[in-house]
Amino acid sequence: MTPPIPAVHPNGKLPPPSEEPFKIFIGYDPCEDLAFEVCRHSLLKRSTIPVDVIPIRQPDLRRDGLYWRDRGPTESTEFSFTRFLTPYLAGFTGWAMFVDCDFLYTADIKELTALIDDRYAVMCVKHEYVPKESTKMDGAVQTVYPRKNWSSMVLYNCGHPKNRVLTPDLVSSQTGAYLHRFMWLDDEEIGEIPFVWNYLVGHNRVDEKDREGTYPRAVHYTMGGPWFDGWKDCEFAELWVGEMEEYLKERQKKKKTAEAVV
Repeated sequence: MTPPIPAVHPNGKLPPPSEEPFKIFIGYDPCEDLAFEVCRHSLLKRSTIPVDVIPIRQPDLRRDGLYWRDRGPTESTEFSFTRFLTPYLAGFTGWAMFVDCDFLYTADIKELTALIDDRYAVMCVKHEYVPKESTKMDGAVQTVYPRKNWSSMVLYNCGHPKNRVLTPDLVSSQTGAYLHRFMWLDDEEIGEIPFVWNYLVGHNRVDEKDREGTYPRAVHYTMGGPWFDGWKDCEFAELWVGEMEEYLKERQKKKKTAEAVV
């Protein structure tokens, strides 16, 4: 039997192979709804590859029986622990990313996925970060622990055998130290990516002598962002505000279009 002839574009070239969207899970907290929307907007706006942006909402996980631990006093957001369900939610296949909602992307996520290395179970920015403040965001307690902020943006090799331990049972019962320090992995299974993909406002710095190499591809407002009254003048606040205004204009435009159709 003669195989079917593949469709050809008018320019005579074969169509590109189908590409599965890259899954991006964003931690969601109702107290930071606008931050989530702006983070998602910044990702989608700049991405040149197919992406599937998925909020991790704790109430939905509880409803579906996938998360049941009580919220502790050190959990500053609803996704403090649910973030570790990323490989499970991705079906333990392929690579996926988790990111806190208090990020703003300034670059194409394709540049980050180009750094993926299948030798590793996870990849992240290996910060050496000890916050000076005792509180963050809207008064939430600031906790200090080894590998702090490593888990705030993680590329997960979801099919890696070691990551299969990250089930609802384990995430709902293990300690914060075990999860946030990646203690289910050996050190050599944790790959490193440049700090510009998790640029901590107030900690990292842009080197004017190497602006290209040090300017953030992803700004992380880890202490608090412009959506909180106390952080309206933080570093890179104007970037976030500009992105927010653009998002709100697009949302209003879509709303008017939908109303016109009705």
